[in-house]
Amino acid sequence: MSHQFQKYNFTFIDLFAGIGGIRIPFEELGGKCVFSSEWDEAAQKTYEANFGERPQGDITTIASASIPNHDILLAGFPCQAFSIIGKMQGFNEARGTLFYNIEMILQEKRPQAFLLENVKQLKTHDKGKTFKVITEHLQNIGYHIYTEVLNALDFGLPQKRERTYIVGFLDKIHFDFPQPSPKKASLSDILEPDERVDKSLFASLFIQEKRLQKLKVKPFYPSIWHENKSGNISVLPYSCALRSGASYNYLLVNGIRRLSSRELLRLQGFPESFKIVVSHAEIRKQTGNSVPVPVVRAIAKQMLNCLLANVGAGSENI
Repeated sequence: MSHQFQKYNFTFIDLFAGIGGIRIPFEELGGKCVFSSEWDEAAQKTYEANFGERPQGDITTIASASIPNHDILLAGFPCQAFSIIGKMQGFNEARGTLFYNIEMILQEKRPQAFLLENVKQLKTHDKGKTFKVITEHLQNIGYHIYTEVLNALDFGLPQKRERTYIVGFLDKIHFDFPQPSPKKASLSDILEPDERVDKSLFASLFIQEKRLQKLKVKPFYPSIWHENKSGNISVLPYSCALRSGASYNYLLVNGIRRLSSRELLRLQGFPESFKIVVSHAEIRKQTGNSVPVPVVRAIAKQMLNCLLANVGAGSENI
């Protein structure tokens, strides 16, 4: 397969696709998605409504050889422990994990580049052994890798969300992760007026008063009130990281209500045109599992510029 990158002309695959947060920026830059995979049926429904295709299911049941050739592999894969930590020989340490499926596809299809996303704790998971296995396996199959933890707060979103990103290239390409954006995040850009928010999202008076009584600081508005595991309340000008399995009252807008479906999507940087076709409970889960789109957009631009420069397909940066 030819890997001639031209501006606005490349292909990619979207693994562990969720609701397409990683896909959006690469499509914006002219990429064509030739394969997607996501096992969760509600996420498949949201994905199909917004991209016109229903992702294939469990990636562990799909043969690597059957996946179309592509230029870039994208994957926001779950973090799993590796049961055997040995001498990093072959696939043995990774077999049985979802990373193994990514590795098999990379070895089978040899895309020019990849972007992997995971939780911040990936680097320290199992005392660093998990991350060591991942990076050594990627290097052993011929990729030059770069890794960084980036925070959504630094890329124009009012959400503190730190994630590990791994970028890899087949060729020996110099890559720098994007620098923080000068644009500061503002809750006023994403919050809806209370009168437009479904009444079911408002906390009970008991919960509202309980939060007020626990406050140790003077509240300000707009703000998101966060209750941690020990019961302490923080009043912040941004949201703490959205979580798929968080308790229902984990985050309260101005101390009185939960975030709406549209607000949750905005906190992850999804466009206003993004269709909501599932329940609010599912959107909470889906956004909690998703990626901050502006962070991926910044990484995608850097990746494409590096690939374009490498093949000499044009001097104009994206």
